[in-house]
Amino acid sequence: MRIVIAGAGEVGSHLAKLLSNEDQDILLIDTDPSRLAGPDANYNIMTLVGNPMSFATLREARVNACDLFIAVTPYEANNIVACSIAKTLGARTTVARIDHYGFMDPANSATVKSMGVDRLIYPEYLAAEEIITALNHSWIRHWFELHGGEIILVGVKLRDGAPLSNVQLKEFASANNRFHVSAIKRNHETIIPRGDDRMEVGDILYITTTRDNVRELISLCGKVEHRIKRVLIMGGSKIAIRLANMAQDRFKFKIIDSDDAICHKLPTKCPEAEIFHGDARDIDTLIEAGIEDTDAFVALSSSSEANILTCLTAKEFGVKKTVAEVENLQFISQAENLNIGTIINKKLLASSSIFQLLLDSDSSTAKCLALSDAEVAELDVKAGAKITQGLIREIKIPRQMTLAGLIRNGKGMLISGNTQLMPGDHVLVFCLSGSLHKIEKLFN
Repeated sequence: MRIVIAGAGEVGSHLAKLLSNEDQDILLIDTDPSRLAGPDANYNIMTLVGNPMSFATLREARVNACDLFIAVTPYEANNIVACSIAKTLGARTTVARIDHYGFMDPANSATVKSMGVDRLIYPEYLAAEEIITALNHSWIRHWFELHGGEIILVGVKLRDGAPLSNVQLKEFASANNRFHVSAIKRNHETIIPRGDDRMEVGDILYITTTRDNVRELISLCGKVEHRIKRVLIMGGSKIAIRLANMAQDRFKFKIIDSDDAICHKLPTKCPEAEIFHGDARDIDTLIEAGIEDTDAFVALSSSSEANILTCLTAKEFGVKKTVAEVENLQFISQAENLNIGTIINKKLLASSSIFQLLLDSDSSTAKCLALSDAEVAELDVKAGAKITQGLIREIKIPRQMTLAGLIRNGKGMLISGNTQLMPGDHVLVFCLSGSLHKIEKLFN
């Protein structure tokens, strides 16, 4: 697939690197040559210095022959214009990063389409959705579901004294065929486990199950579920505003920000939230804002380090659930190993949206979750696909992947070595980064 990315900022550069790992043909455009030097130096990425809103630049980029045009510059209007031009020149599918919900309103979808924009990426909206999921399921790190929860994949940290600690996977599988351990995050590395591997305290386990059995995992992993009602947010960011508006009927929000100008604007943007002016890194400020009576703390400042540290402070005050926005990818593994519940990263959320398009460019129903070093994807089994030509144990499947579960005729079920996939099945696949393109070949 030929992909043109306009904007070599954090999101664009990250997308280019990930997609180049997936063996895609990538061209990255930016007006600043220095931004293009980093991705091009270590990855198989073509670059072009130019204005993505210029007809001449886009013609030089041959967008008429591209399968996917992605505009992720920092400016929403520029992205819309770039997509409009690219579509006019012949780009097959266009994607624009936006900053305002109005573009996503279903009432405006026809207008957006007429402007030449096929899909929208709104990272702040995606982040707010992810946080709401974390607040609704306080015991998990990740939650990914297919077809209304028929198949659910949870990422959960194994606590000391949990029934699953020090248990071999083959022992667990023989006694509990209702669960499938798809992957283990251990010591900054995600591994696809085998039967002889043991689950250890501190592991983040990615376990697939069906809707009827998911709650049993809470006790198996040594966790306790807490009902979240009162949420304290650090930082009056776009994510905080979107979160407060999307979930004001479910949670009571308080927002702390150290910028006086932001605090004056927040009551208009978040009328149901209580606003505090102060530095949430200061313990006295947290106490004044009611940290001791808070169920969940969400750190959304512009500093990954500050978000991590304040979440740790909140835990010391007994807060049951913490969520931290960590935009520095190199910090994610360290943060996951600490006592922080859920990590939010806008680059990974944007990547998830793009991977959905790679999996099924003609449908918006495909789902994908991009983790720091792995992907979770829903793949449809096509007629005549190699994956259907025998039982799973008889087919050579790459070691970097595992088939976790499937949806057949609307019903969820787990996959074992004796399962035979059929055309039309929707399969949940867990794979290490850079392996998705290899797996697709088995399903097409």
